[in-house]
Amino acid sequence: MIEAFARATSLDAPSAFPDRHIGPRGDELKTMLELLGYSDLDAFIEAVIPAAIRTSRPLDLPRAVSEAELLDEMAALAGCNRLMHSFIGMGYNGTYLPAVIQRNILENPGWYTQYTPYQAEIAQGRLEALLNFQTMIMDLTGLDIANASVLDEATAAAEAMMMCLRVSGAQGEVRFLVASDCHPQTIDVVRGRAEPLGIAVEVGDPADWRIDTSVFGVLVQYPSTDGVVRNFEELCEDAHTAGAYVIVAADPLALTLLRPPGDFGADVAVGSTQRFGVPMGFGGPHAGYMAARDEFKRQLPGRLIGVSHDADERPALRLALQTREQHIRRDRATSNICTAQVLLAVIASMYAVYHGPEGLANIARRVRRMALVLGRGLDALGCEVSDETRFDTLTIDPGATGRSRDEVVAAARALGIGLRSLADGRVGISLDETTTAADLCDIVEAFGGAPGDFDPDAEASSIDEAIPSPHARTSDYLTHPIFNTYRSETEMQRYMRRLEARDLSLTTSMIPLGSCTMKLNAAAEMLSITLPGFSNIHPFAPAEDVEGYRTLIDRLEAWLAEITGFDAFSVQPNAGSQGEYAGLLVIRAHHRARGDDQRDVCLIPTSAHGTNPASAVMAGMRVVPIATDEGGNVDMADLQAKIDLQGDRLAALMITYPSTHGVFEPTIKSICDAVHAGGGQVYLDGANLNAMVGLCRPAELGADVCHLNLHKTFCIPHGGGGPGVGPIGVAAHLAPYLPGHGVVSDVGGEQAILPVTSAPWGSASILPISYAYVAMMGPDGLKKASEIAVLNANYIAERLAPHYPVLYRGPNNRVAHECIIDLRQLRDSANIEPDDVAKRLMDYGFHAPTMSWPVAGTLMIEPTESENLAELDRFCNAMIAIRKEIRAIERGTADRVDNPLKNAPHTARAVMADDWRHPYSRSEAAYPAPWLHDHKFWPPVARIDNAYGDRNIVCSCPPMEAYADMVGEGDR
Repeated sequence: MIEAFARATSLDAPSAFPDRHIGPRGDELKTMLELLGYSDLDAFIEAVIPAAIRTSRPLDLPRAVSEAELLDEMAALAGCNRLMHSFIGMGYNGTYLPAVIQRNILENPGWYTQYTPYQAEIAQGRLEALLNFQTMIMDLTGLDIANASVLDEATAAAEAMMMCLRVSGAQGEVRFLVASDCHPQTIDVVRGRAEPLGIAVEVGDPADWRIDTSVFGVLVQYPSTDGVVRNFEELCEDAHTAGAYVIVAADPLALTLLRPPGDFGADVAVGSTQRFGVPMGFGGPHAGYMAARDEFKRQLPGRLIGVSHDADERPALRLALQTREQHIRRDRATSNICTAQVLLAVIASMYAVYHGPEGLANIARRVRRMALVLGRGLDALGCEVSDETRFDTLTIDPGATGRSRDEVVAAARALGIGLRSLADGRVGISLDETTTAADLCDIVEAFGGAPGDFDPDAEASSIDEAIPSPHARTSDYLTHPIFNTYRSETEMQRYMRRLEARDLSLTTSMIPLGSCTMKLNAAAEMLSITLPGFSNIHPFAPAEDVEGYRTLIDRLEAWLAEITGFDAFSVQPNAGSQGEYAGLLVIRAHHRARGDDQRDVCLIPTSAHGTNPASAVMAGMRVVPIATDEGGNVDMADLQAKIDLQGDRLAALMITYPSTHGVFEPTIKSICDAVHAGGGQVYLDGANLNAMVGLCRPAELGADVCHLNLHKTFCIPHGGGGPGVGPIGVAAHLAPYLPGHGVVSDVGGEQAILPVTSAPWGSASILPISYAYVAMMGPDGLKKASEIAVLNANYIAERLAPHYPVLYRGPNNRVAHECIIDLRQLRDSANIEPDDVAKRLMDYGFHAPTMSWPVAGTLMIEPTESENLAELDRFCNAMIAIRKEIRAIERGTADRVDNPLKNAPHTARAVMADDWRHPYSRSEAAYPAPWLHDHKFWPPVARIDNAYGDRNIVCSCPPMEAYADMVGEGDR
């Protein structure tokens, strides 16, 4: 195994990467500090962060390395993973990512640096791709509505279980039945989600089920984990008679040939779209899916893309029914999910656009043909090959060949092939689109066949791969022109580029979203994720095949432990929301191990992140809110009163630090002490760690567990709303409970909770991004990044303060890494809402800050360390110019209704129209700032009517003529 990065020596050249990552430098820093009244950066940080909070020691990490050193290191780590041709299956299969999609989407910052499409007018391209995804899933499953992706297959199944419970209205003792031939990781995640909520999960053979009124739902796999295609029509009828719902976990590629779940009576379908062009990547990220009948649409978790119209009555896309989501409903949300897998869903949808229905069916038929041919080859050796209908998977008892299961698996390994070992002595073989005739020959040889005796081509000539009745699909799918138009690479490339041009990303301008940290995702950090040694590894590959991954993960966990001060880490949670959930489950397990089963109350300040209350409910806890004072800090008197009131029911406090109000609370240690004195544990939401790295350590503040957002602080890109990674760090007394995994044994603590995601190490294939960031920044660069993130936020607050009140400030009248500006007074003075300011910013070429959260009527601004002074000034100048436009309304020189803010954003179509009836000029509408003459991002649609979209729910592709209307003038 290769050695870790060495400590610095006198001969090492300093890494230039920190200066490329951090925006302001030299005279820019001097200018910013002078505005704030400080002589140097150290003096500024001492004023912002209370001395009692500052860490007691510097970061003990390896020296910063250059990009060249880093890339050599990543290649070496990838090379330590053995590239087997995996036939393990279990929901993870080989696939080919078309090069045109890899180059134009996966490796394109115009796609991977987009933010969640909350500002829909400048997210139309990605929204169309996600609408394609929803349409694809609805067509394949035969159900009425689908969301825009969830985290993975197992969590989709768990979310579906919870949705069915909500819709059923069942109370008291409730049961959920799970087929024993579901994927084992899915069973474990479902069991783990059910246990804190008192749901009895019973795993067994559906043939033995007796469904009564205590059962609210059932889950089956289609095809099963061992490859069998079963007819669930009678099961659906029995379940519905008893008032229960049926969830089908289905392989979307198989659904091109198999009868769709909606056709045989299923209520919900879930699964993974990994095999639609997304590499296995040692477990993720992959876009899970969920589809359901129409009656579930207002309870469906995750995001929904809906078709609405804009101010010009032209079709426009938006996120529909947002009132279901956690940032609005908090503890009453349909889920705590805040991260979808947008980038991966886009890739999967483009895979379907690229291949079309005929191409997907051809891939599926070839996979099934391969399975049937292999079955003949093994049958000739004497193996018993079941005549049950199958799609891609065979499970074979090799006994007739004279070889045991382990001997067959070992022989296959010698040929570079990975097979699945089943507990009953059988061997599992799952084929995929990458399977070749040579692979079939090697597999037969591993079972004892003589080399050269088996001729797959000869067998294939007499194979009929048609699916027999009643399993065969008879309905059409992917009939929309979107899936039947772009066949040449030229057409495909232009389509993807056209969509990209309809989205604002970090390639256009800064995205100043408070709480969301839209920082640089450097190319050097991203390069290695497509190395085959990282991308083509099965998550259940034997330990000896994944030395490179295990080394990278061990080092990254150790670095994160050093940065945060915690004793142990788990990278399994594949989103910040999953990290919250996992951290609370660890706390719950700790209390129960001590006999404190009654501790079920979670205290949550109103300044905490919106996912926190929803996560606490999922973990079986009761949420008790804690007030904040006028400065945005936790109200200590209210906290103590609630601790005393709850007594031995207190389980935890969830606190975000620095707070979502954008301040370093000086009382954080006292807060932690008070909770510990009450017998509770402190969960610190580390979403804002980018203001703390090298400056403060959460563990030193008194936290017991903390999740980090690697997709924020540690540079994994948002990808338009996902992927993410939300690892948790814990103090030593909680380490025994870190999440384990039922398929891979050496994961988690000695008393591990059940897994929270499908794969042992979650979204492992994007961990190299954060590894690269830490390695290239080094200890000094990481600390400097935190300092500049805080400096940039304070610079913006100082420049905007004369024009907009800054709502909360911490010590010495300073903010942390973000600031909240108050717009509430503008409603009365000028008839202006935060939404008007947000839309007008689009005309200036910017994405809006976080709007009306955590305080209604405000904007929360976070510039990150990656933006230089020129960009900060450009944003500030835009905000100041907008304030001048508002003053014109206040003074009566601009109309209160017909003005640039109320009509924003202005499209090219509107500005170029022959009919212009506004009292302000066209140039005032479209070119309100001088920099726009050099480069102008045109919003492709006018302001979208959200209410219309929620009243008229359409979540699939509209007719093709509507797409023609959706193309802006600048796109033609």
